[in-house]
Amino acid sequence: AVANGDGGEFAHYVLFPDTGWKQLTHFEDKIIEASLGNNDEIYLLSRNRAPKGKILKLSLKNPKLETAQTVVREALGQSVITEFLPTESKLYVTDMIGGPSQVRVLDHNGKIQSKLNIPPVADVSNLIMTEGDEILFKLQSYVQAPIWYQYGKGGTKKTAMEFKSPVSFNDVEVKREFATSKDGTKVPITLLYRKGTKNNGKNPTILYGYGGYGISITPRFNPDMHLWLEHGGVYAISNLRGGGEYGESWHLAGNLLNKQNVFDDFIACAEFLIKNKYTSKEMLVAEGRSNGGLLMGAVLTQRPDLFRAVVSTVGIYDMIRVETDPNGAFNVTEFGTVKDPAQFKALYGYSPLHHVVDGTNYPATILLTGANDGRVNPYHSKKMAARLQEATSEKGIVYLHVTFDGGHGMGRSVSQKVAEEADVFAFLFDQLKVPASF
Repeated sequence: AVANGDGGEFAHYVLFPDTGWKQLTHFEDKIIEASLGNNDEIYLLSRNRAPKGKILKLSLKNPKLETAQTVVREALGQSVITEFLPTESKLYVTDMIGGPSQVRVLDHNGKIQSKLNIPPVADVSNLIMTEGDEILFKLQSYVQAPIWYQYGKGGTKKTAMEFKSPVSFNDVEVKREFATSKDGTKVPITLLYRKGTKNNGKNPTILYGYGGYGISITPRFNPDMHLWLEHGGVYAISNLRGGGEYGESWHLAGNLLNKQNVFDDFIACAEFLIKNKYTSKEMLVAEGRSNGGLLMGAVLTQRPDLFRAVVSTVGIYDMIRVETDPNGAFNVTEFGTVKDPAQFKALYGYSPLHHVVDGTNYPATILLTGANDGRVNPYHSKKMAARLQEATSEKGIVYLHVTFDGGHGMGRSVSQKVAEEADVFAFLFDQLKVPASF
């Protein structure tokens, strides 16, 4: 598989023993995944005229894409095909519905046989064939740590491969809600809070968002978050456009010239939380990282009145110069280029650095970056921090947090992760006046 930057376009090649490499798909074919099956067959996940995905089957004896057979059609509802696995006689298909997962079991012709029994608001990933039609898969949720299960003739069995959580989430409730964005689009929000929490507008609340690259925010277990919840906090996860939660059309509605939709969606989620008294402006925190850091910069400059504090990690803030960064060319398929007049206008229209206004009462903000970040140039955070410190009102607080031996965040050591999270929690507890007890 060959990727065309980070925008979700792929080409696929097959190595034949006698004739060498042969190109099977091109970027414009919208095939995003391929997997070898039995009997010289290859299965393809296609988004060509199927933004929620369909599965094709192609014989390698005549590997021409136009001869491929559609074995799993695009769903009529909201489910999106995210993963598939052909085994000896079955085809396992993982669907996502706005974030959570389901798994269908079909035959090789696409006839459904059963579904795996999956808890609500959970995520299934990493389908792996063991032998025959037996598979392994990883299951987790916001309140259940990752566990590997085996599925086959004997049904679903828990394996010994299990993450042991240091804290129980039995006291935590998970709730799915929907906010209405500026253009009427329904945007999912998942809420986590301790049972018995009252909607009185006084709960310290973190609203997390990303919205880009077709990347979906799926249920993930994070034991660190219990610290926030046990101090009366609410944690909200928004499934914004730009992600892939409802397929490629959901992604395209939030990239290039449509990027403003992502910011509108996040603002709508914040307003929903306030309107429904989960929290208030004085107790609401916006949080995001990387592309989500761009989101933080945009909502910070567009709606500074809406949040008490902002946590933005390894973010992009200068949209006019980002494509000149060492990794910048790979982002053009997602953000656009200043060389195109329409795209330049869109980029400048929301570029956070260029929309900081002197004398504005900005929320308390912490910008985190790594000095060795090769994915998002750390100068973005440094320039944005300097500009905000210059522009914000006298009471404003803007911190720049630099990890000098860190990068974009992947592969952080335990000590780096603990130190960074301790600083962020200390910042939030201080700004929201949350009594801390450890």
